[in-house]
Amino acid sequence: MDPYAKPKERKVAPQRPKITHLPSSAETRTRRERQAEKQAVATERRAIKKSARRHLKQQLLAELEEGD
Repeated sequence: MDPYAKPKERKVAPQRPKITHLPSSAETRTRRERQAEKQAVATERRAIKKSARRHLKQQLLAELEEGD
């Protein structure tokens, strides 16, 4: 540390206070955990869409048979 430094310039050594950009209460999930959760949500949405398509297809076929 430079003894002639200005007060704001003194805290530049390795012992300087660390700057945190996020609050400590923020979740500390890893990137892999976030990606796994995102993929799980996407898979669930795909399953819902697939189920809805099947249901609509069955409903359409039933309506066509009723019309005949």
